[in-house]
Amino acid sequence: MSDRLVLQVILCSVRSGRVGEPLTRWFSDTARAHGHFDVEDIDLKETALPLHDEPDFPVTRKYTQPHTVAWSKTIERGDAYVFVTPEYNHGYSPSAKNAIDYLCHEWAFKPVSFVSYGGISAGTRSVQQLMQVLQAVRAVPIAELVAVPFSHTKLDEDGNLAPDEPLSLAAIAVLDELARMANGLKPLRRPLPPLS
Repeated sequence: MSDRLVLQVILCSVRSGRVGEPLTRWFSDTARAHGHFDVEDIDLKETALPLHDEPDFPVTRKYTQPHTVAWSKTIERGDAYVFVTPEYNHGYSPSAKNAIDYLCHEWAFKPVSFVSYGGISAGTRSVQQLMQVLQAVRAVPIAELVAVPFSHTKLDEDGNLAPDEPLSLAAIAVLDELARMANGLKPLRRPLPPLS
């Protein structure tokens, strides 16, 4: 088993033809090359969580649904997270909010960043809102992020992201800070309540 930190890169959009797929591939490949992380890709479309359907509040960790238990175990493994997020009507995707809201303790005292994308605002309005949601579950958003304006124009003829130097430098800055913060926050984490 690796001693390296586990970085989970979470693709938030569940729409067909999502630009988030090539952005996720690019960022995950960059993270693997960075060398400080074991990288796990999480696609919320594949995770297919229904709208939150647990009878108890997530803070109790009294999960009744197998998909919640599986999601809890997945997120518990992570030391840091990057949400690859679009902007829908000046906000975040409902799939991202739902995925966060399923859990509480599993996110706590772990750093979070974003690869946001969209038009001229590059998805940054969704990031501002997701930061507030994540802070409520004690995740720690960092200042560094990757913002991709006019994201559909950044793809090459094969549908892959063709990053320019600013995007590449932003990704490295995110990964450096996530590694620093993930190590620094470890002492604050408490053992999780047992799954019931």
